[in-house]
Amino acid sequence: MMPDSLEPEVSTEVQDPASAGVTSWDDVSPQLTETREMEIPRPTEPLDEERPAQPVAPPTKPLSGLTAQSISAWFGDHKVLDRVDIYDAAQRPTDVRRRIGMVFQKPNPFPAMSIYDNVASGLKLAGIKVADKDDIVESSLRRAGLWNEVHRRLKAPGGGLSGGQQQRLCIARALAVTPDVLLMDEPCSALDPTSTRRIEDTIAELHDQVTIVIVTHNMQQAARVSQKTAFFLATDRTPGYIVETGPTEQIFEAPNDPRTADYVNGRFG
Repeated sequence: MMPDSLEPEVSTEVQDPASAGVTSWDDVSPQLTETREMEIPRPTEPLDEERPAQPVAPPTKPLSGLTAQSISAWFGDHKVLDRVDIYDAAQRPTDVRRRIGMVFQKPNPFPAMSIYDNVASGLKLAGIKVADKDDIVESSLRRAGLWNEVHRRLKAPGGGLSGGQQQRLCIARALAVTPDVLLMDEPCSALDPTSTRRIEDTIAELHDQVTIVIVTHNMQQAARVSQKTAFFLATDRTPGYIVETGPTEQIFEAPNDPRTADYVNGRFG
């Protein structure tokens, strides 16, 4: 799924997807390339003439070793990333980390570092100097939906939080550098239902502030939190490729491809 805006210039590589998955997003358009290009269409209408209405990914010849060579993204009508070449030698890793944030499947705060320093560490790693660090930390924790739970113990170790709180702490750390896009790789798969709900509430609150791209195998979650959805499929003999992309409601209620319909209706996967 994707609610709204990507983080540092990151190279994403799918070597051997083993199963079907659902990815959803809002207002993001990554361009994926190997020997040819594939773009997910811009979510606003009308589409630019230079941009195809559908991804170029022939089912008869799926992309092998698919690599994100360059990335484009929109926040509403504003283009926040314009075909950024993530392999360009001139690209600075710190700039990439600032513009494209990442939240992983398993929460990964710095366990011995305080809650405060965990959030502030994003600024240090990205080489960003701010006049009021306290304000940035508070703002980031509020946006991640964690401030009310930790504001009296900011000096406590981040590793002492619950799993759901640790994941929201990681979201706050990513938000501290004000990324254009926030990537989430199954951010709730290791969490209990209550923590999952809180993460989804956080995503909903952030959708008009930053473009969020979320990968999930949980179809119900994709339907709940996304505005645009793409269905990726891998078979026994082929690597993964995009089968269909469109508004979330259409993908789940009236998909164009029978494979998408079979998947969302639980006939396989």
